[in-house]
Amino acid sequence: MRPSEARRALVAARSIASSLGLAADDAVVLHDSNKLTLRLLPCDVLARVARDGREGARFEIDLAQRLAESGCPVAALEARVEPRCYAHDGFDVTLWTFYESVTTGEIPPAEYADALARMHAGMRALEVRAPHFTDRVEQAQRVVGDRHRSPGLADGDREFLGTTLHTLVRVIGERGAPEQLLHGEPHPGNVLRTDTGPLFVDLETVCRGPVELDLAHAPDAVSEHYPGVDEDLLRACRTLALAVVTSWRWDRGDQLPSGRRLGLEGLDELRSTSPPG
Repeated sequence: MRPSEARRALVAARSIASSLGLAADDAVVLHDSNKLTLRLLPCDVLARVARDGREGARFEIDLAQRLAESGCPVAALEARVEPRCYAHDGFDVTLWTFYESVTTGEIPPAEYADALARMHAGMRALEVRAPHFTDRVEQAQRVVGDRHRSPGLADGDREFLGTTLHTLVRVIGERGAPEQLLHGEPHPGNVLRTDTGPLFVDLETVCRGPVELDLAHAPDAVSEHYPGVDEDLLRACRTLALAVVTSWRWDRGDQLPSGRRLGLEGLDELRSTSPPG
């Protein structure tokens, strides 16, 4: 968020928490992109703040509750207040349990894979309407195909990215792998290491597709401990994930710090990767 907007978002989160009887004298920014993630103190609540994010927030709340009830390793909503999306000053706020990290360092690959497999099992049991992974790819293709949205992208790079995205969707579809509900982006930034084990957060990215699409976002070693992985499909999914993220970095509205540098690095990495199909 822009600094002025982030300040207003922070005030909105504190105001909502206070109105609900939660002491929120201070707030620590944990993550700032299109959504602001805060630790409210001294109540020790995690607040996620977005502008015009009510529909996605409601979906995430409902899904998190259903997954938690089925024993899936997902972060819990704040138990002291009603589990819903709260609005203030044009911002939508959801309140979650804050988990203190139990240790530093990476989550062991076997532990990571086990948690992801358990979440996938729980997701297979749910009837949930969610976009197909190709819908997100189409969003990236629209960025690449629109010079107004991606003015900094050179014509040669634009053609390369567009062709790569199109080819990878075809290759993945031709594998004919079973599809199911997925987290969408279970990368290490969306996994908390707690005293009860890894917990997944940020469920607004859920989509449908083969499990290899989720594994593509996890560290490489995780797939070695996940049962029944199609290695060729996984390689294509990893390349697709990189191509989609690289495309978003060229969106003129992208607010990720160092986004342009990451966009250039993504193009370099894609060009060094063996072409799919």
